[in-house]
Amino acid sequence: MMTDLPLFAAFGFYTAVNLAVMALYGDDKRRARRRERRTPERTLLYATLAGPFGALAGMSLFRHKTQKTLFVVVVPFCAAVHCGLAVLLLSLY
Repeated sequence: MMTDLPLFAAFGFYTAVNLAVMALYGDDKRRARRRERRTPERTLLYATLAGPFGALAGMSLFRHKTQKTLFVVVVPFCAAVHCGLAVLLLSLY
């Protein structure tokens, strides 16, 4: 059971990153509604590389960036890559 500790820690960290990315998308939507200074799209896309499931959740939950073709293509692609990497890493574990 102690050998699973790094796996649980990694999963917890990954979950926290995805929650932070979702919050970033939510904050940008809030700023858009208030006509305040926005988070650059480049920043949102870089964040998507680290937390694609948070980006997907943020896009869906806040209805944000759903009309932008770049986001509609890149975010699910990054999520698919993360799924593939997770399967690969778990098969090696």
